[in-house]
Amino acid sequence: MRTRHRAVKLGAALALVASAVVSPAAFAANPIITSYYTADPAPLVVGNTMYIYAGRDEAAQGNNNFYMREWRVLSSTDAANWTDHGAKANIGTFPWAGADAWASEVEAKNGKYYWYTSVNGNGAGWMDIGVAVGDSPLGPFRDAKGGPLISDSTPNSSGLNIDPTVFTDDDGQSYIYWGGYWGARAAKLKSNMIELDGPVVTPQGLSNFWEAPWMFKRNGLYYMMYAANDTSGCVTNSNYACQRYATATNPMGPWTHRGVVLDQVSSTTNHAGVVQFNNQWYIVYHNANAPGGGNFRRSVAVDLLHFNSDGTMRKVTQTTSGPPPNPSGPPAGGTNLAPSATASTSYVSSWESLAAINNGGVPANSGDRANLAYGNWPERGTQWIEYTWPTAQSINKVATYWFDDDQGIDLPASCQVQYWNGSAYVDVPGQSACGVAGNTFNTTTFTTVNTTRLRLNITSKPDFSTGVLEWQAFQA
Repeated sequence: MRTRHRAVKLGAALALVASAVVSPAAFAANPIITSYYTADPAPLVVGNTMYIYAGRDEAAQGNNNFYMREWRVLSSTDAANWTDHGAKANIGTFPWAGADAWASEVEAKNGKYYWYTSVNGNGAGWMDIGVAVGDSPLGPFRDAKGGPLISDSTPNSSGLNIDPTVFTDDDGQSYIYWGGYWGARAAKLKSNMIELDGPVVTPQGLSNFWEAPWMFKRNGLYYMMYAANDTSGCVTNSNYACQRYATATNPMGPWTHRGVVLDQVSSTTNHAGVVQFNNQWYIVYHNANAPGGGNFRRSVAVDLLHFNSDGTMRKVTQTTSGPPPNPSGPPAGGTNLAPSATASTSYVSSWESLAAINNGGVPANSGDRANLAYGNWPERGTQWIEYTWPTAQSINKVATYWFDDDQGIDLPASCQVQYWNGSAYVDVPGQSACGVAGNTFNTTTFTTVNTTRLRLNITSKPDFSTGVLEWQAFQA
């Protein structure tokens, strides 16, 4: 039986090589994706998934102008291997916009995801800041306002209204920073996230600010990172930029300049974001290192970020390898209801065990059989596993650890969580990405459902079957 696994694995591997250019496969090393060009990355962590929102550079070789018409999304559950989710917003998302899909950032609040974007308006001036909204990190996203949040007509706006960064403090108050041409600006946001709450101010202390602010908080201290192009310890040629940073004890400043955290990169522009994920800090940025890359054909990279004991940031070491995988364990919080459920499936191999999925095992890796393994070899396409409880349960999260025997069972192409609504199976509402990474628990969150049955639909890659080592369902 195992020789049949191996034979199919070889054929499937050849098929995967042939289709690698167009498949939403995982990527490792820096840049994290090279099938197209990406720029101005903005990270966001939701559960055990890190998302990167980035513009797409579409300029032809030799075209020395920014040509950007859409924003794309990548995700990872270990900060090393990335899944491409494609374009989730474009200039058509904003009916009032003209062209130029520049830097953006997504902020989660009120159970929704607000996508703040630099986009060309059709009115007076050049760049505006718009905001789209979606019910999950992957959307779909729609225009939230019907016009720009910030434009040249906004009192005290920047000389170039680009590069929004939005930060929500512990008290729920949200702030927006933006600006280019040395014009950093800041304002509070109303709770609806689509209106300014008070005047636009000019932050103090952001030495040599040029563009691309990014704000975050660590241990009670506020950090502002931004692009600078001075020749006083930043770059030797002002056509390029570094990333400086400053700190403050108030989200509106005043700021105290601390130094350079990211040196010049291989592209003239330098745009970065910082996020904590699985207890490790990361910096995402772009460079021109992908094949055929350049100043207008940039690509996103990810590296580790470290802090000194006094809270200052160490200068980043730029790598071509990227960070090592940082898998998460089972998600914290909530009660795992799986052990009390009755499991069923569309198909299970005679030499595998359905009991594996809710026996409480903690796999060491995706090839670990120590606590049994479920697999559906030789079935293809979409199969399912399901939990049934004698009474309705309130559930808002699942975590899946995939089985990969490195033979005929491989990580799936995609998955989808559904629940029984009393008459049919339907998709759970507000579902975050259903991760398919190996060697880790993939957490999927959703709006709470009350149900007696929960189902996981699993779609295989071509010529492979799929398997699960553990599937957890968490009480809301």
